Parts: sequence; structure tokens; C-alpha cells
Amino acid sequence: MNASALVARALVDELVRCGVREAVLAPGSRSAPLALALHAAAEATAVAQADAGTGRLRLHVRVDERSAGFLAVGLARTGRAPVAVLTTSGTAVANLHPAVLEASHAGLPLLVLTADRPARLRGTRANQTTDQVDIFGSAVRLSADLPGPTDTASASGASGVEDAQLRGVRPLVARCVAAALGARTGDPGPVQLNLQLDDPLVPDGDEGELPQSLAGRPEGAPWTTVTPVADPGSREAEPMDAGVPTVVVAGDDAGPPARLLAETAGWPLLAEPTSGARTGSHALRCYRLLLDGALAEGIRRVVVCGHPTLSRPVVRLVSRADVEVVVVSPGGATWTDPGHAVSRVVPAARAYGEAEPGWLDAWQRADKAVGAAVDLALDAGPTGPAAGGLGPHQVARAVAAALPPEGLLVVGSSNPVRDLDLMAPPYPVGERRKIIGNRGLAGIDGMVSTAVGAALARRSSRALAYLGDLTFLHDSNGLLLGPQEPRPDLTFVVANDDGGSIFATLEQGGEEHADAFERVFGTPHGADLSALCAASGTPYRRCDSLDDLAAALARPGRGIEVIEVPVDRTDRRGLDQRLRDAARNTLDALDRRSN
Repeated sequence: MNASALVARALVDELVRCGVREAVLAPGSRSAPLALALHAAAEATAVAQADAGTGRLRLHVRVDERSAGFLAVGLARTGRAPVAVLTTSGTAVANLHPAVLEASHAGLPLLVLTADRPARLRGTRANQTTDQVDIFGSAVRLSADLPGPTDTASASGASGVEDAQLRGVRPLVARCVAAALGARTGDPGPVQLNLQLDDPLVPDGDEGELPQSLAGRPEGAPWTTVTPVADPGSREAEPMDAGVPTVVVAGDDAGPPARLLAETAGWPLLAEPTSGARTGSHALRCYRLLLDGALAEGIRRVVVCGHPTLSRPVVRLVSRADVEVVVVSPGGATWTDPGHAVSRVVPAARAYGEAEPGWLDAWQRADKAVGAAVDLALDAGPTGPAAGGLGPHQVARAVAAALPPEGLLVVGSSNPVRDLDLMAPPYPVGERRKIIGNRGLAGIDGMVSTAVGAALARRSSRALAYLGDLTFLHDSNGLLLGPQEPRPDLTFVVANDDGGSIFATLEQGGEEHADAFERVFGTPHGADLSALCAASGTPYRRCDSLDDLAAALARPGRGIEVIEVPVDRTDRRGLDQRLRDAARNTLDALDRRSN
């Protein structure tokens, strides 16, 4: 075999030995050696699965590099294992950048394999040749540039490739996987391995045996075993007096420790939907509305877990000068501190003593009352059942109600995740519902592909994705799956308000900007989602009422399907204000009764 084919075969074999079980490929010419090696490994997996029920690698192919990158993000997010994604050279590499940034900020182990021309062609304006080395900058945990081996046509070896040029391939792959997993740093994330591949790009003979310089460790062992850093859970937890009026803020990927801390201490839990902690008795549904009331004035300490990003009231809370802000960061590499107010960063926390009497009870009573007031305002309003309407909050509530135990929900950025945050009640502990989103940078990029990847990598009783129309359209290429591609049972619910309604709730939505708003922020598109789905062969259904939506969600999902729910955004700013007014009036009434 020629030099490029040999390196590709050894590299893929070492990826598998290091625990990579999912690989995503976007087609191209320069990446041909690796594409063929991945295909061969996947085919060998299919045979192994048929013979013994086990396998080595699953391959996914996408025609769009950005979709390929976010498919890898989804696979890594629920699979909790390193995922490889391969592109050819040139602009194909640049199209991975959004997914690399999301993976970096979310701490997801992506192995970004970028095929490149030989170094001698750099700076010559050769076709599809640009400077790909370190193209992702500080977003990757490691960037390596692997020179292509030279075929020497030597009589010393059957391959004709100098052994000295090949010995570093497997050690470099093992190093890249360790860096992506954060094995020695506690800071997982994406890694770039740039691969200079020279002609010929396809094998020129039978596979045969690899030369000794590319042979792996015996019995399928990885080349290098990396001992991870000490388990953060084994480190001594920071003791905290439960008597200090405290709330626990659980942001994205905080996990069960946030809930356990709140419950053992007797503190309120302000948990975002994607926190993995919005369960149990201490989680509050309407916490962001409660932070505008008198209860919040009594907070003296905030314990922050995960990556909170959803609401301005929470950002104001963790930025207050009169509040002690403590961050629980198991790895310790990064932490959330938008207000520059964090005084301590600890690997874990534990509470001692008794909570202030009535502290938790006051928050729970207020949450229950505000939740009832919000529901009443929604149901009695122009989008409520009495008026025959269907608003975005009702859609969020229906999706939350449809998520069964052991189900998966992928939620898009902008309004869908915020509407879900207000409408989804805390679920019972132990039912293993999983809600995720791309909250690393909270973009709308690649959400269709992320959802497909997440559904493929997790065994779920039901997989749902709840997106806005712009988010759905932004990655409509994610619906383009070839006939041989693995596809999950996944139902997309698209709340279509024909534009960017989130801007109506921000400063841009004020009356003083009304003349420009619709064109530069609202951005109506008038897209026909049914025609778009038909173009990709995706089953489609439109729901114009709450009963229609509930019936559609009650059916078991079969393959990838889309449910469109048209909603109106003309009064979105007013709707949000009415909900805040309902909450404020309720909190004022509670204060008067308590006084």
C-alpha cells in the first residue's frame, strides 16, 4: 500500500483502540485515504456485529461539513465518548468552526481530522490549499500537524515507506484522544489533527499486513494508556453553613450534584432545563420571575453549578456586590463569572447545620402561586384555549408533558429554551429524562444535526427536538441523510412564528425601533416547511390547535419526522410583559399577606 493509505489505516485503527466508536465524514478528495479507512472499519464492524453482537466503529456521512460537525457534537453530548469528524481541505475545514467553538465551550471531546495538501504546496495558490494549521486557534485543546510520509520505493520494506516517518502516528493519535478527553487536565474539548496527505490518495494494492512501524500494541491495546487526573468527586468538599440564606443556581450540564446539595442543605434550586438537575422537590419552575421580587433581596449566598446562560435576572443575581458567589467547578479549568463577583471556586460543596427556618418554604409557596398566575394569564389571553389560539408557551408546555421517563429532549436556543424554562415543571427524581441543548455558545447553528446525533447516541424511550423556525431552517441540511445512514426515531416540533421573535423581548423590540425592527431583527422568511420536508423525504404534519399537537405527540415516533406549529409573534413583547406583571402582582399580594 502507498504511504497515505498506510497512515490512514493505522490512524483509524488507533482511534478505535483509544475508544472512538463514532465517526462522521464529509466527502472530499484529499481526505480519500481516511474516508476509505473509516469505511473499511465500519464494514468490519457490521460483520462483527452480525457474528458476535459487538463492533468497533459506526460511520456517519453528511454532505454538509457544518452539519457533520454538529452531528458529532450531538453524538459526543449524549454518548459521553470521543467522536471523530473528518473533512477534506480548504473551506471544508472552516465550515467546522462553529461546531468546534460549541464543543470547546461545552467541553465535548471532538477529534477534528482535517485533510491537507503537503506542506510544499502551502503558499503556492494550489487548488483548495490554505493555511489550516491552528485554524481553530484557542478553541482546541491541542493542534497537531502531521507531515505526510514519503514513499521511498525502498527495497528495505514492502511498503517502500521509511519506518522513521511512521513511528509517531499511533503515539500522536493517543495523545490527541487523551487531550480531547481532558485526561490530564480535567478540561475536555476538541482537538485538531491536521493530516498532510500526498498522492496517490487511494490504495494501490491489497491491504496485507501493516509494516512494523505502524503495528499497534498486542491484543488491540491503545498505544499509550493515560492515567486521568484524580476524580473530582474524591476531593474534599467545601463546607458551607446551611443557615446562610442561599440559593443554588444550576446551569447547563450541572448534573445531579446541584440537586443533592440543595436538598441536603434545604435551599431553593434554580435549575435551567438543560442542567440535568431540574428534578425533585427543591427545583422551582418560575425562578426567574421570583428573582424580581422581595424574596431575592434576602439572598446572601449563591452557589453556581454548571453554566447558567438563560436569564438576565440570574446574571444580575450572580453579579450582586452584596451576595457571596461560590462556583462549584469539578475540573477547575473554567467557571462562570459574568459579573466578576465570584469569591471562591471549589471542586465540590457540602452543607452543615440547619437552613434558616421558612427560607425554602417561602420560595416554594411563591413559586406555586406565580406558576398558577402565569398559567391563568396564558390560558385567558389571546393565545389561550378560550380564544382558540396556540401560543409559544402552550407549545413548550405540551412538549414538556410529552417527554416520557427515559426520554430525550433536544431544545433550541432563543425563545424555545426560555419558554420551556418557564413552563416545564420539575420532573420526579430517577426517571432519567434528559434535556440538552447547545448552550456552550447558545447559537442556533447545527441544531437539527445535533439532535440527530444526540438521538443516535442515546437509548431513549422517546426522542424529541423542540426548535424555532429560524433554528430549524439554519440547519435544514441536517435532514439530508443518505439511504445507508443510521437514522434515529426523532420527532422535531418546530414553533414557527416566521422570524426572530426573541428580539421583540429585548431592547431592539422597543417602540422607538419599530420602523427598522421587522426587517433587521424580525426577519420574516415565509418559508414553506412542508415543501422543505418533502424535498428531503421527511414526514411532515402541521398542528393548528393544542388538541392537534397533543395527539401528534401521543403517537410513537417512527424515523425522523417534523411537526410544524404556527404561532403568532406580533404581540410577543406584550405577552412577556403580561406574564411579568402577573408574577409581580402575585408576589406583591404574598408580601402584603405576610406583613
